[in-house]
Amino acid sequence: MIPLTPAERSALKARAHHLDPVIMIGDAGLSEAVLREIDRALKSHELIKVRVLGDDRGARNAYAAAIGEKLDAATIQAIGKLLVLFRPGPPAEKKPSRQRKPTGPRRTKKQEAAHAERKRAA
Repeated sequence: MIPLTPAERSALKARAHHLDPVIMIGDAGLSEAVLREIDRALKSHELIKVRVLGDDRGARNAYAAAIGEKLDAATIQAIGKLLVLFRPGPPAEKKPSRQRKPTGPRRTKKQEAAHAERKRAA
């Protein structure tokens, strides 16, 4: 489980508000295939919603705990049949920025034309 402060949890709840569920856990329960899909979704999005079909509240809580334990994810929120899960992604690699040549002051079209004339004359 990932330790989160209440402020972080609140910010993640706000980010998750507009999300739609990307995974549904059906009658078969929390199978290996479902865990792989949740893992894949967490790698891609960091923050996801999972819909748990069925009316057993205890099973939903057990699913949330199992997902958190097996995939090292935090359960941000559990409302009704929806679980909001979070796992931070790997740190993004910084690409070295392309070095630009320093340019001098920009010239107007008239100045460019005068400069070209001077070059041709020399």
